[in-house]
Amino acid sequence: MTNIQFIQNHITASAKSIEATIQLLSEDCTIPFISRYRKDQTGNLDETVIEQIAKLSKQFDDINKRKESVLKTIEEQGQLTPDLKTRIENSYDLQEIEDLYLPFKKKKKTRADVARENGLEPLAKIIMAQNSDDIEFIASKYLNAKVSNEDEALQGARDIIAEWINENIYIRKNLRRMFQRKAVVETKVVKTKKDEEAAQKFAQYFDWAEPIAKAPSHRLLAMLRAEAEGFVKLNVGLEANEEAIEFIENNTIKNNRETADQLRLAIKDSFKRLLEPAISNETLQEAKAKADSKAIEVFAGNLSQLLLAPPLGEKRILAIDPGYRSGCKVVCLDEKGDLLYNETIYPHQPQNETAMAMKKIKSMVNAYNIEAISIGNGTASRETEFFIKKIAFDKPVQVFVVSEAGASVYSASKIARDEFPNFDVTVRGSVSIGRRLSDPLAELVKIDPKSIGVGQYQHDVDQTKLKEELDTVVVRCVNSVGININTASKSLLSYVSGIGEKMAENIVAFRSENGPFEDRKQLKKVPRLGDKVFQQAAAFIRIKDGKNPLDNSAVHPEAYPIVEKMAKDLGLKTAELIGKKEKITLIKPENYITNDIGILAINDILKELEKPGLDPRKAAKIFEFDPNVKTIKDLRSGMILPGIVNNITAFGCFVDIGIKESGLVHISQLKEGYVSDVNEVVKLHQHVQVKVVEVDEDRKRIQLTMIF
Repeated sequence: MTNIQFIQNHITASAKSIEATIQLLSEDCTIPFISRYRKDQTGNLDETVIEQIAKLSKQFDDINKRKESVLKTIEEQGQLTPDLKTRIENSYDLQEIEDLYLPFKKKKKTRADVARENGLEPLAKIIMAQNSDDIEFIASKYLNAKVSNEDEALQGARDIIAEWINENIYIRKNLRRMFQRKAVVETKVVKTKKDEEAAQKFAQYFDWAEPIAKAPSHRLLAMLRAEAEGFVKLNVGLEANEEAIEFIENNTIKNNRETADQLRLAIKDSFKRLLEPAISNETLQEAKAKADSKAIEVFAGNLSQLLLAPPLGEKRILAIDPGYRSGCKVVCLDEKGDLLYNETIYPHQPQNETAMAMKKIKSMVNAYNIEAISIGNGTASRETEFFIKKIAFDKPVQVFVVSEAGASVYSASKIARDEFPNFDVTVRGSVSIGRRLSDPLAELVKIDPKSIGVGQYQHDVDQTKLKEELDTVVVRCVNSVGININTASKSLLSYVSGIGEKMAENIVAFRSENGPFEDRKQLKKVPRLGDKVFQQAAAFIRIKDGKNPLDNSAVHPEAYPIVEKMAKDLGLKTAELIGKKEKITLIKPENYITNDIGILAINDILKELEKPGLDPRKAAKIFEFDPNVKTIKDLRSGMILPGIVNNITAFGCFVDIGIKESGLVHISQLKEGYVSDVNEVVKLHQHVQVKVVEVDEDRKRIQLTMIF
């Protein structure tokens, strides 16, 4: 099987498209570059399909490496038969390869090994042949210094047979399928831990059982966490083992001679001691991998929505990190997000210096020409919002409440220390709150995605796969928007196609030394930034008011001559063509196809010329919570409230209704009818109307519905 055939078994794409994609990836082209600027070669494959091809190509290589290792090991043992070699070489199922390798795998000394050392393998073969009666008499011939009686001889032979059954690929495959369809995951409380406070959140799993195939990802991960924390014992197995044992008997026992009784004993032993523990564990691991994938998918979707949240844009912002006793930390930022001034005010209890705080805020708004106010949504957020809205400003000032999840992580990070070496964590945190309003993407890329708090069970899933997926999401988002090369931080630059962390440092250093970039070609002057990096990165960076108007668009520099020819053919300068739809519609795309740039790329260029550098994100909107709801005590069943979706899980979404506790809208309460995926109905940061169904003040749980 070729790698292209292997990939086609998993995705729908032509061999030509897959081959072209693999070739481009082997040339160190990035996925954003391939999907955007090599559509004609790939047949217009989108990013997600290209990502799948990259993963499957690596998987194919990994399988081949594993096969080489297995073949080499068996050959070194002198046991590689032509048939076994062919079976391993033709298999592209890792589980099957491991099953074929199982008899040759180095393992601790087994009961079967001991029996072989005691000379009992010939007896085991006689029993398996099932041609003999008077098996005790036959067993008596195998007594020796280490085997003192017939029962010991038969036990040793059964140990060997049990291992053979365990290593039988057909039996393992079918038992695997049986477990996948019928196994039950069961949890029982650890009695000594039952009354511990920390155990109560897992009370549902103190006595729980359900088919593992039907257990939702969030529930399985919750059970596994309960087990990891020592509150429950978890087990995966068949409700009744008889079906499995009967299947093995039907595929092992040929007749009803005396040997049948010995085989039945060996089969029960093999299932209980070897097969059931191994396949039970495999089934759990497979279910865990699926649960991980689902949780990671939810996390990735949430992160994407958060990163692509509407930006306010380049405005002068006053940002507030609210607090009570320690006060509210206030910072003033210019249009580029640079810190102009910081101050602490104490408008709330216990100081209650409201009048002085109002005076200071008004003075800062006037002195720094503030256009918008950004308030963190943590402790004292609502009180701070009410306080700000009471101030009579001399001009209109927009007020926004933004998520401060992860701001404390950023404020204590090396990135924050490098940016603001002379300020403490409170100032850095406030700056982050302000910058999140002007450009969420540019600010959030500085924080480890796991710290942003938009996933479920992020610490329980496969951490390598989680990091890979979240990094992919960040890269996808950054390159879909594009970045301003003259204002982008090192963190933001490092996610641009082809650049990476070290090159981002070089770009920032070059910018500091030589001033703002005036055109994309200047990138080539950055130390170690060669032609390949330029090819991959150039079109994803933007230069506002630069020498070439195309530098503020997504048109790739390799296509500049084509655009210049289009303009010339219309008797225009390039700048006169950009944004002029009536002129662009006169262009016939087929007239500009070259050997390197096909019709799909030309059509993309024309779309980009109509609206160059268009930000795919929507504009930021002001949102207001119900002013009468300040704490959970103010809630009543039946209330209809405005809210913001602040987390999405597999079982529903959490909605911020302006108090400390978020309310849950269960998946069944999102809309009338069946909902298979929460993301079909709501998006992160979406403004919604919800109705209060139930309030549990003691457990601080709020049930909401969107059906009313």
